[in-house]
Amino acid sequence: MAGLTVDAGALIAIDRGDVRAFEYLAVARRRRVPIVVPAPVVAQAWRSARNARMAQFLALAFVEDLTYPLATKIGLLLAASATSDVVDGAVIVGAAARGDDVLTSDPEDLSRLAAAAPRAGLSRPGRILSIEALPGRR
Repeated sequence: MAGLTVDAGALIAIDRGDVRAFEYLAVARRRRVPIVVPAPVVAQAWRSARNARMAQFLALAFVEDLTYPLATKIGLLLAASATSDVVDGAVIVGAAARGDDVLTSDPEDLSRLAAAAPRAGLSRPGRILSIEALPGRR
């Protein structure tokens, strides 16, 4: 795995103390796997200064800016997939560019976007990993 990109559902799970997500990310960090959170994901998940776990996690991750070139690739992906979720598009476009796996609470939507990536002239990301399918307890 090149790296790991985290979506909003995974970020919220971390903030809520989901043990499966926390343990998976702890192993990734020990293995020095780069962890990336697209900036739109932060905007979708952040709700207050009380997001302490989320803030601690974000301090250890790389937050990827939404740039103009990235935005145009997201638009192409959304057109190719006939979807409209810009945040999910940012997750897939960034992960695809790096070859990252994706940690998500919504594997169906992200798998649909990942499958459409070649039609948008993009590489596919690595694996789409569902938090629900991770071993451990919630």
